[in-house]
Amino acid sequence: MNIKKSLALVLLILLVDQISKVYIKTHFILGESVDVFSWFKILFIENEGAAWGTKLSDLLPISDSAGKLVLTIFRLFAITGIGYWLWDSIRKKASRTLIIAVSLIFAGAIGNIIDSLFYGLIFNDSYNTVATFFSDDPYGKLFYGKVVDMLYFPLIDTVWPDWVPMVGGQNFRFFEPVFNIADTAISTGVGILVVFNKKAFGKKDEAVTEAMDTDQKE
Repeated sequence: MNIKKSLALVLLILLVDQISKVYIKTHFILGESVDVFSWFKILFIENEGAAWGTKLSDLLPISDSAGKLVLTIFRLFAITGIGYWLWDSIRKKASRTLIIAVSLIFAGAIGNIIDSLFYGLIFNDSYNTVATFFSDDPYGKLFYGKVVDMLYFPLIDTVWPDWVPMVGGQNFRFFEPVFNIADTAISTGVGILVVFNKKAFGKKDEAVTEAMDTDQKE
């Protein structure tokens, strides 16, 4: 897979991700939801932290503002590393599986960092109102944007039976996290690397094996 095809995949994911986020931000009030199916909803939330909404301030003795800044800077370094990994994989003619997986992860990481870097500058708050694109009253500043999430799949929404120890009578919901297209790309890329590990990383080994077989035949 060459660099043009990889970049096309990255740009396609970024386009879909950002269009969906801008649409949700400019058409939904924070917390508003629309039922697509009983098991799939569009639910607008904003994530100031990392995966599953985790904040560094929940783990370290720092303020929410400092935690947000550290997280955004960390994401920038991570994207740089992933970008190099992608470029190096293409340069070394790694397997198509690996390049697709890393392209997905790279696109997803860029998609979310765009929110973190710029959304605080270009949108106003979504509390009790629909936000305005390029607002005159932005809710934040550079590095302090919130990631827009909207995909929600409550596949199971029930109550634990009373006889179940510890959780009897409590609500049980699966799958509860709300995420976006960028998150989906990252998860898919990681999943490809886990499930198709041998295909992703086995190209060099296959080349060595073929070379050895050739030598033996000669």
